Parts: sequence; structure tokens; C-alpha cells
Amino acid sequence: MTLDYVDHRADPSAWARALGIPREAVELYLASEVIDQHVDTFIWHRVFGYDLTRRHGTGPFGARILGQADFPRVREAALGGAVWIVTTNPLRPARSRPGVLVRNVRTLLGLFAKVPDDFAHVTNVREYRAARAAGKHAAFVGIQGGNALDRDVAALDQLPPGAVLRVTLVHLSNSRLGATSSPLRGRGDAGLGDAARAFIEALHARKIFVDLAHISKKGFWDALAVHDKTIAPIVTHTGIAGVHPHWRNLDDDQVRAVADRGGTVGIMYQASFLGAGEIGRRAARIVDHLDHVIRVTSEDHASLGSDWDGAIITPRDMPTCLELPRLVAEMLARGYSPERVQKILGGNFLRTVAALRG
Repeated sequence: MTLDYVDHRADPSAWARALGIPREAVELYLASEVIDQHVDTFIWHRVFGYDLTRRHGTGPFGARILGQADFPRVREAALGGAVWIVTTNPLRPARSRPGVLVRNVRTLLGLFAKVPDDFAHVTNVREYRAARAAGKHAAFVGIQGGNALDRDVAALDQLPPGAVLRVTLVHLSNSRLGATSSPLRGRGDAGLGDAARAFIEALHARKIFVDLAHISKKGFWDALAVHDKTIAPIVTHTGIAGVHPHWRNLDDDQVRAVADRGGTVGIMYQASFLGAGEIGRRAARIVDHLDHVIRVTSEDHASLGSDWDGAIITPRDMPTCLELPRLVAEMLARGYSPERVQKILGGNFLRTVAALRG
């Protein structure tokens, strides 16, 4: 199958003009490893058969909620890699979740295999580099909602070795693993559940990241207390409370704790988490959150985690993946060095994966 997309490497100036940004920004972007840590588009394939291999427009809502990514547009956006997500349905009976999870991961891997000239499923940095050298998008797989596996983590062993790179302990609801940061958890914060310690240990034994996005504040600290200190904690898609206080965002102590152990904090693109009213609907607001991570830690711990197609409303000047170079233009306008930009776009994430899996 051939994907329908424009290769902007053929004419960077044209892409820069279309976006209204300096050619320098597009050239730096194209020279970088650009990796998104959380792309949720597969959920719409599951819900109503959204064909990830076909090029779509922005949909009935103008790229609000969905219509933000697909395989052709990811290629046109020159996205070198991404973590493609399988999200757990918390309403599904617990006994059936592991089997459904395994089937869904296999389905997603099958979609990658339908476009072998453009996509390669990868499990480590060596495979990532090989895929990129072959001119392909390097696709990692992640799971959102550890309650898919909280009663049978061994179900992961039915998949190819290393198929899953990371798992969030919780999503938008509580589970026996712990409490969500969402108001849906109800009153109080019970933190990590009794089953979570063994679950975290089982993930680490399989060299799978524990993703601390979505977990409650007490759960975050409980998880770090039992986290393997040789493995970097990651938060793949979040906002920063020091820029905009919100139940979904990390405070400075949490950001420092991730950085102190060598991890990264990925900034997501949901406008309400970015904050500041209409200013929050601009891509510059994403860079405000990246700025804050850098100020409280260093440039080695900030990264990107869009949550495209995860029912989010994106900045209006960056509604889809095709406008990503606007982030680079904003970073350069703020005086970021090319080296800092490249760390944020993908270098920091690759460092953590290399430390875990090589």
C-alpha cells in the first residue's frame, strides 16, 4: 500500500511559506529526530473503523477531538517516530481485558505492517535508527490504562518481545492499581493500590516504562517509592502546574523528581491544560510549558507528547500534526539553540529508551 503524502524535504521553503515561519525553522525541524510520545488515533479505528492508512481531513469538528493525525499526515509531517497508543476501556469486564488488549496490539501492529515502505514497528533505539536509516517512521507501542493487565500482566508475553514500550498505571478512572488525577476519582486521594507494587515490578522485569501520566499526586509519589531506581520514570503527556494550575498538570516537585532520575516530561497539546484563555489556543503556549520544565530542571528533560486524537482541542494555529514546525519557529524566536531544540523534539526521549533497552 502506498501512502498519500507530500515529502517536504524536496522543498522546505514551500512548507515554510505555507506555515508562515522562517525557512530556518523548517530546515532544523527536518534535520531533527521528531518523536511524539502519545498518539491516540488508534482509538478511533476501534470505535468506528477510522482507517489510519488513509489520508483524512480535519473531520466534522475541524480537528477538534479527532482528525489530527493518520499515517499519511504523520509521514508528511516528517515525524520520525511516535508511541502509538492502545487505550483501555474501563467499562469492559476485567476478565476479558487482557485478551482484548493483546488483540488490539496485534491489530495495531498489523496496520503498521500494511505500509512496510513507510512504517516499522520498533522496540528500542537500535531498531529506531535502522528504521530511520531506511526512511521509515519508527512506531513504538504504548498502553494507556494498566487496568487492562492488572489481573494478568503475563498476557504481554503473548506479544512479540518488547512489543509494548510503556504503560500508564491509570487513565481517567480509578482502578485496583491506583487513583487517577481526574476529578472522576471522587473525594480524597487513595494513591497507589495494593496490587501496584507487583505490577510495577512485572513491567520493569520486562523493560517496560511505567508512565506516570494521569496518576493522582499521592499515587505519583507512591509509585516513585517502589520504582526501580535504575529505570527512568517518564510522564509522556501532561501540562505543568507552574504555568497553569490544573488537575491534569504536574507541579514543580514532580517535574524535578522525574528529572532527578533521568526521565523526561512530555508536554501535551490540550488547550485547557495549557491555560491562559485564548493564549492557550496558540502553539506558543506549549513552549511556555517546555520553558518551565527547562527552568526547574534542564533542557535534558523536556519532550513532546501531543495526545493527538485523544479527544483533545489543540492550539488553533497547530490543529494537526502538519503544523508542528511552528513549535520550532517559536523555540528559535525565544533563543533556543539548535541543540536544545533537537533534544526536546526527540533526543531526550531517545536517551531514556536507550538507557532502558539499548
